[in-house]
Amino acid sequence: MKKIISASVLSVASLINAQVWPEIKPPVAEKQNHIRDIHGDKVNDPYYWMIDYFKKGKDSTKVVNYLTAENNYLNAMMKDTDQFRENLFQEMKGRIKEKDESLPVFRNGYYYYSKTEEGKQYFKYCRKKGSLSAPEEILLDVDKLAEGYKYYAASGFSISPDNTKLIYGVDDVSRRQYKLFLKDLTTGKTTDLGIKNTSGYAVWANDNKTIFYTSKNVETLLSEKIVRHILGTESSKDAVVYEEKDKTNYIGVSKSKNQQYIIISSGSTTSSESRLLDADKPNGEFKIFQPRLKDVLYDVIPLEDKFLVVTNKDALNFKVVETPLNKTSVENWKDFIPHRKNVLLEDVSVFKDFFVFTEKENGLNQFIIYDRKTKKQKPVKFDEAAYTIYPSNNPEYNTEIFRFGYTSLITPSSTYDENLKTRKRELLKQQEIVGGYNKENYVTERLFATAKDGTKIPISIVYKKDLQKNGKNPLLLYAYGSYGSSMDATFSSVRLSLLDRGFAYAIAHIRGGQEMGRQWYEDGKMMKKKNTFTDFVDVGDFLVQQKFTSPQHLFAQGGSAGGLLMGAIANLRPDLWKGVVSQVPFVDVVNTMLDESIPLTTNEYDEWGNPNNKEAYFYMKSYSPYENVEAKNYPNILVTTGLHDSQVQYFEPAKWVAKLRDLKTDKNVLLLKTDMDYGHGGASGRFDYLKDVAMVYAFLFKLEGIIK
Repeated sequence: MKKIISASVLSVASLINAQVWPEIKPPVAEKQNHIRDIHGDKVNDPYYWMIDYFKKGKDSTKVVNYLTAENNYLNAMMKDTDQFRENLFQEMKGRIKEKDESLPVFRNGYYYYSKTEEGKQYFKYCRKKGSLSAPEEILLDVDKLAEGYKYYAASGFSISPDNTKLIYGVDDVSRRQYKLFLKDLTTGKTTDLGIKNTSGYAVWANDNKTIFYTSKNVETLLSEKIVRHILGTESSKDAVVYEEKDKTNYIGVSKSKNQQYIIISSGSTTSSESRLLDADKPNGEFKIFQPRLKDVLYDVIPLEDKFLVVTNKDALNFKVVETPLNKTSVENWKDFIPHRKNVLLEDVSVFKDFFVFTEKENGLNQFIIYDRKTKKQKPVKFDEAAYTIYPSNNPEYNTEIFRFGYTSLITPSSTYDENLKTRKRELLKQQEIVGGYNKENYVTERLFATAKDGTKIPISIVYKKDLQKNGKNPLLLYAYGSYGSSMDATFSSVRLSLLDRGFAYAIAHIRGGQEMGRQWYEDGKMMKKKNTFTDFVDVGDFLVQQKFTSPQHLFAQGGSAGGLLMGAIANLRPDLWKGVVSQVPFVDVVNTMLDESIPLTTNEYDEWGNPNNKEAYFYMKSYSPYENVEAKNYPNILVTTGLHDSQVQYFEPAKWVAKLRDLKTDKNVLLLKTDMDYGHGGASGRFDYLKDVAMVYAFLFKLEGIIK
């Protein structure tokens, strides 16, 4: 590995070695008039034609040619970084332990694990019977299965109760539409079940021959039906056991930890409903646990003598209630863990003698161990200022061992077993950083910026020890801020390539996530969505005020809904950012939310609003990045997308870039990279995605004048 230059040297170098962008004319997208007329508001969308590749029966040649031209432009503009990008790729790849094994997980008499081999992009899914010294069975060789595919994702591994069969899903297009396969583990024979357009996961009934799976609409990609399939029968004869009529809901099917129930879950961000079936009676009827209630979410956890329910009914931050096995409607719910104003209850892990509650207080996760016999609760303590903990794989019910993961911005991913009775903790495995890593060379802090309305916004930040707070350091600020998804502090070996070249890295825990409780999410969605954007800007201003960086060295990054954030902050405060990286960005909010044929649109009404409603329409229009591009200066911007993206269609970022090119008044660089083979999550191999990271880093480094 090359010797890394110190941060202090690089901060000076970045001022001296300013990189020159070549004088190359960018592509100019054709304009075609297309009038949107709603609520008395007429808007011309000259780049609407870019949806053609997505629409069946349309000639997509012009779209593909335009995206290809943008790719060629990016390659030409970044040509001088080709070798640097290759070096970055090899550097990041070199930190990964190529030959490795996951920790074995004991389930129903077998230890299951996956292993990777040197030079291989994928993995092998394996098991051993009864003991780790038993002979190894390779259940699936995904490296072999993926041969010849540009993209290959195998997931949803589900073993039959008698341990003789495996169901798994395959997506070889990157649209998150999976085909289901059956492998007989006694003969080794694999059968294509003829079941397509699924979520990639199936649930076994206890008879070892009946499975339940989620079927998607082939056009909108909505999960619409739960279907029952009996092995040995034609998939065309599969019975629909549940069909969701509410297009704002997602649905799924699972099996309870005690293996007694098949559970169908249907829910949006505001309400949910569950149906249960005795797993011993797969041909029976699912029974509604509690009919959906307005603004009430609930999850059911079956126990041997009762049900636990995690719900927000009369409990903004959620609580746990209990109810008898034969009386499940809401009037029978009795508080088990009551609601607390300042504590968000996120998860419950159940065992025969213990419960483990995963909670969040003041933005940090914590575990609370509950002894079912003594009724006593004890917290699990951690020391770092900012960290992430999460329950790991705990499939066994009759055990005193709780497995969990721990990581922070400076601590590699670690897996522990904690004995819930003795409280003895054992580190089982920590991510190995090939070439060596010393966490003592880095500093992590937890800071709070004050938003314009007085709200304190948490920030997690990491940097090398020798960084001087003089305003001259490059800093990359990341956030997401939607769907109640908390962006907790985690370690990244890839990120070391930034930190070791003088960058600081910060996560803004802005409203729209759930870091500070459910209200944090409520205050960053629907008609309060702008809080998400102004919070991020206020965090950027705070980091400048604290002299971590300056607008000449401050960069912003976000993806998907975080890409919407990037578009919004580029419009709001273009002067604050040296560069913006917007990945698979949701930037054409109004047009997408008006088009129910676009995948997942109707599922999103509870997050953004329905623009068929006049008030929601004009609020969305007031912040949608595409709608608000103006004739003014913008920062340097790199935009990425995938032609087969199932979550945010390629035409959103393509239209946005075209409009920016047409209107912006600066000479800053604007680049669009479309991956013609992949979708929302990028490459499927464990190394290929690093090439995309190397491109993003090279873009940042070039803007900073960092050349090696």
